[in-house]
Amino acid sequence: MDVLALIGSPADSLGPVFAVAAGEEAAGFQINLFWIVVQAATFLLFLVILWLTAFKRIGSVLEERRSRIEEGLRDADAARVEREQAAGERLATLAAAREEANEVLTRAQRVSDEIREREVIATRAEIERLRDQAAADINAEKERALSEVRSEVADLALLAAGRVVGETMNQDRERRLVEEFLAEMTTDGGARREGRN
Repeated sequence: MDVLALIGSPADSLGPVFAVAAGEEAAGFQINLFWIVVQAATFLLFLVILWLTAFKRIGSVLEERRSRIEEGLRDADAARVEREQAAGERLATLAAAREEANEVLTRAQRVSDEIREREVIATRAEIERLRDQAAADINAEKERALSEVRSEVADLALLAAGRVVGETMNQDRERRLVEEFLAEMTTDGGARREGRN
């Protein structure tokens, strides 16, 4: 016996449909429940095979991809936070470096001002010392020149007085007279100079 003959051929089950299409009178719409169950089982088996072979892999690939994307987003967030922290640290370091540079510059300016002030004071002191020394040298030279001039004037005065008087005077007396004369001349000369001014 033929198995298909027992089950019935698809044409037999579609017979009423074709009969209606051909214009034959049909008993009504007939559903072959066996073929519906077979088709449903085949569809379910196809879905199970498809699930096991394709959807499961696709699901695992999608899950893997989702986890990689989430990990990438977490890494990106962590990198952003680290970048913001590094930027904050960089700005803080720059601010500290600027502040330190300003302090160094201020200290250097202060030290420079102090050194310049000390050098100015030392230069003024040296100029004052040189001025005092020059004044002392001038006074000493003036006194020496005056002393020489007095000595020469005394000698000339003694020589002139000796000729006028015609006699020789003794050394002590002559010196005393000349010194008195020069003292008078000095005080008279100073008074005359002050009167001129």
